Amino acid sequence: MSTEQHPDSESGTGTPEGPRPGRLTAAAAIAAIEGLALVGGGLFMLVMGLMGKPDQPRQAETGGVTLIVLGIIPLVAARGLLLRRRWSRGPALITQILALPVAWMFLNADGAAIPVGIATAAVAVTGLVLLVNPATAEALGVRGAGGSQAP
Repeated sequence: MSTEQHPDSESGTGTPEGPRPGRLTAAAAIAAIEGLALVGGGLFMLVMGLMGKPDQPRQAETGGVTLIVLGIIPLVAARGLLLRRRWSRGPALITQILALPVAWMFLNADGAAIPVGIATAAVAVTGLVLLVNPATAEALGVRGAGGSQAP
């Protein structure tokens, strides 16, 4: 009987044992939802640009491709979180941090953009809280400062 572990790309150690904490699963879900939202928005912009609907189709096409590429990052991070890969925490954290200025932009807009800003901020803050939680760090095998295990 083989007890093969999946190697972690940073340290060569195996994936931490035990069940995946709910916080880690929730953080992966948030990252996946954000990634899907970016890809969906990018596809919408790209299609509108290709159909010539906006005033500047080339700008819409470029923006659409950019959003699609940016959406891949949280999707890959979500998969890494589900597989308990230590490296996945960094891209997931960066995604949450970058979502905060986007939320602020929506909050400073008028009309229907304000609820979008509230939702974006709530999702980003929730994602940050889940990702910095000690249980999440432990489940990913992230060590604290000085090489000690995260509490």
